Amino acid sequence: TTPVSILIGSILIAISILISGGAVQIKGFNAGRGGGGADLLNVSPAPAAAAPAEPTTATVSMDDDPVLGNPDAPVTIVEFSDYECPFCKRHYEQTHRQLVKNYIDTGKVKLVFRDLPLSFHDPMATTEAIAANCAKEQGGDSAYWKLHDTMFEKTTSNGNGLTKDQLNEFALAQGLNEANFKSCVDSEKFKDEVAKDL
Repeated sequence: TTPVSILIGSILIAISILISGGAVQIKGFNAGRGGGGADLLNVSPAPAAAAPAEPTTATVSMDDDPVLGNPDAPVTIVEFSDYECPFCKRHYEQTHRQLVKNYIDTGKVKLVFRDLPLSFHDPMATTEAIAANCAKEQGGDSAYWKLHDTMFEKTTSNGNGLTKDQLNEFALAQGLNEANFKSCVDSEKFKDEVAKDL
C-alpha cells in the first residue's frame, strides 16, 4: 500500500501544480485568476516581448578618409574607431584581418577608416589619430594603413598604450620622413580633421 499511496500522492501534487499554473482549467476553481494561479504565488506574468525596432537608415560620408581596397567595390564599410580602445584592438586582431582576406582583397568590399578617439583614451587616442593622418599626408592611403596596422598591433590600449617616441619610430621604420612626421604630430596639424570625424 505504501507504493500506491506514493503514486496517488504524486499524481495529486502534479494535478495541483497544473491547476495552479493554469495548464488545467476547472470551471469555478480557477476562474477570475486570469486562467492561472499566478496570483496564488504572487508572481506577475511575464511582460510581452517588445516589438522589433523599425529599421533605420543613416547617411554616412566617406569624407576624405583613407580607403582600403578597390575604390569601385560594390560594398563600403565605414569604420569609426579609436586606436587606444581595447575592443577596437580586439576587432583589429579578430575581425579586421578576416575582412581584408575574405572581402577586401577579393574586391567585394572597400573599408573607410574614420577617427573616433574617445575622450577617456586621450591624449594618445587623438595623438595616434593625428599621426595616422600625418602618415597619409606623406605616403597616401597605403602609408596610413601601414601605420594603422602597426599602432593596433603595438598598443597596449586604454589611453597609454603608445608614446610619441614610438610613433616616430614606426614612421621611420615604414620609410616616412621622421622630422616631417614629428613636426606634423607635434603641431597637431590634423586635429580638426580628427574632430570632424568625431
